[in-house]
Amino acid sequence: MLSILTLNIQATSRQRAEPLLRWLAARPEQILLLTETSGGDGSTYLLDQFRHAGYQILRTPLPGDRGAAMISRVPVTARPDITAGLSIPGRAVAATTHTEPQVTVLGVYVPSSDRANDKVERKRAFVDSLVTVIGALPVGERAHLVLGGDYNVISRDHQPPYPGVWLPFEYALFDALNAAGLTDAHQHLAPGVQQHSWFGRAGNGYRYDYLHVGTGLLDQLRAGEYLQEPRERRLSDHAAVTLGLELLVDTLDVRPVPGSVEPATLL
Repeated sequence: MLSILTLNIQATSRQRAEPLLRWLAARPEQILLLTETSGGDGSTYLLDQFRHAGYQILRTPLPGDRGAAMISRVPVTARPDITAGLSIPGRAVAATTHTEPQVTVLGVYVPSSDRANDKVERKRAFVDSLVTVIGALPVGERAHLVLGGDYNVISRDHQPPYPGVWLPFEYALFDALNAAGLTDAHQHLAPGVQQHSWFGRAGNGYRYDYLHVGTGLLDQLRAGEYLQEPRERRLSDHAAVTLGLELLVDTLDVRPVPGSVEPATLL
């Protein structure tokens, strides 16, 4: 089973990174796609601890901005050729797994946007480049693609709908993914069930975080869920999303992650 988890870590502080590390290290998923990473001490600590334990770490430095990273205990080959085509390459991470069949995993952190013109255009450029990059993949690779992360958009059938909040190009991202043969894993497994992965100050729920799979992986899709625990424990302000694919997998010989054990309490 190839299992993947994506979580927005909210540019974790060094203090919050410690309990977040313990939670992530205890998860069974073999590939962790982290979004809203930063150049700060928290993200660096988190990734370094997994690196010291023998995990493969992929991360594109992005000074002054938030980005994405991959932590894998499945052998992978980095795919900078994919992320190079994006308008902000550091907002994504990509790799091809050494599984049977191979799977290309692309994690993205789509820029957020209020309605300031510069932010709208930055987001539009990223979304357009993401659609172009996916469309340019060979047909066979696109069929074995897993796309995941924080898309910072909601679908047209989202409940509640929030009319008038979203621009046409934001809704159109899902049309483009469907046209490219990518299926929303959650909707495939639980049709019509609305999930929320982020909540505003007024308690309004939004589904910003997703995992999509190509047509060649649908028959192998076995499990997937939204995990509210990171948000409820204040490890992040987002829920995590998971999926499992019935594939042959060999894992790396990793060691216990330093700092992943809860400190002993003196009595």
